[in-house]
Amino acid sequence: MTHFSNDPSITAQVANLVLQERRHSLSPREWKHRLAGYGYALRDTAHGHVVTTLPHGIEVCTIPAAAE
Repeated sequence: MTHFSNDPSITAQVANLVLQERRHSLSPREWKHRLAGYGYALRDTAHGHVVTTLPHGIEVCTIPAAAE
């Protein structure tokens, strides 16, 4: 998978959206479903969650597990 360099402000906005949706979700499953509605997916890694685009799987940013 290729990681493209993104505009830092856009990356921060996506990370903010992902964390905001996590706060509104009752479960990890609902969180992933809500993000899919925005065109994003989560991939679990040893370093946290990697936010990717749907359907191409381009990495956008990493959300550390501690940030949840």
